[in-house]
Amino acid sequence: MNGILRLTLRYLAYNKLKTITLVLCVSLALLLPVLLQFGVAQFEQDLMARARSTPLVAGVKGSRFDLALQSMYFSRADLEPTSMREVEAIQETNYALPIPLALRFTAQGFPVVGTTLDYFEFREREIAKGTQLKRLGDCIIGANVAEKLQLQPGDKLMSDPLNVFDLSGNYPLKMRVVGVLEESESPDDDAVFVDLKTEWIISGIGHGHQSVNAETSKDLVLKQEDQTTIANAAVPQFNEVTDENLSSFHFHGETDSFPISAIIVVPVDQKSEVLLLGMYDTKESQLQLIRPTEIVNELMSMVFRVKQLFDMNSLLVSISIGLLLALVFVLSLRLRKRERQTMFQLGCSRSTIWKLQLTEVFFISAASLLVVLGITLIVRVYAGQLLRLWFS
Repeated sequence: MNGILRLTLRYLAYNKLKTITLVLCVSLALLLPVLLQFGVAQFEQDLMARARSTPLVAGVKGSRFDLALQSMYFSRADLEPTSMREVEAIQETNYALPIPLALRFTAQGFPVVGTTLDYFEFREREIAKGTQLKRLGDCIIGANVAEKLQLQPGDKLMSDPLNVFDLSGNYPLKMRVVGVLEESESPDDDAVFVDLKTEWIISGIGHGHQSVNAETSKDLVLKQEDQTTIANAAVPQFNEVTDENLSSFHFHGETDSFPISAIIVVPVDQKSEVLLLGMYDTKESQLQLIRPTEIVNELMSMVFRVKQLFDMNSLLVSISIGLLLALVFVLSLRLRKRERQTMFQLGCSRSTIWKLQLTEVFFISAASLLVVLGITLIVRVYAGQLLRLWFS
């Protein structure tokens, strides 16, 4: 038996190109269905974990899928905003804790999440470096944001403009990084968290500018009425909140009319959850209240239907590769006919010659399985990061 193993290894080592090609072909035939099965299982596990930790989500009636994914993964979605008035309405019922989310802007490509301190307590997120939000213009960044942008508490981070050609739109705000969240292997690692008022400043609802009085340059004054000086649009606005100009920042309009993207609703108990669902399950209600777990189950049912097509395709590909490998081995046997005759004349039995051929198949299959196992282990280690990168 040792002789058969030695001859087989020598033959495979001598025919390197053929051996590598066969190993890769078999590996690909096995890898596709394995990775597909593993990827779908990991995808479902991550989605369900995030959905189970988010009891209810409220938002303007529209796409339920976009609303759920936006509130859980901070993805961009073309949804109509609701207002703080709805947050106050949920708060007044005493049925649940409403956590508003404002998700309209980005900073260096990462989503800017305007919310309240209740969000960090709800998600059980701890500060790894720095402190919590203290004042306007402060932000807390996720672990991945800190690593990719090389930011630490005390650094500055500029928000991205929605449209660089829209001069009358929002003004990018230079935010002060005050904290870095502990890594949680969740979408929070790739987000920039700010106070709601800071998000409203980015949107242009609030702003700060230099003081306007009788001594202000005439070029900046629209008109003077008794003791009141009215400035024009030429007054420069601050793009950063500092201790010196903090008092100059103000908002126009009523706070309860200011926009938010969605509301995470945390019921106090199961009865309150049922009452809330019934309250918003009417034609008159402008909001929809959804359970993320139900949305994820619907989403996964569609994914599994698509997966069936991929499974059929993987089966056909595997059969095709199997037939191709069979053809290669048959042709190899024909090309090695003289070699087998020589071995037979040297005294090898026909059973020994066939053992050599089967041993070659065994080594190629074993090498392919090792390749598949190695790639699967690597994917398993980085599955969370890969799925979040693909999903975003």
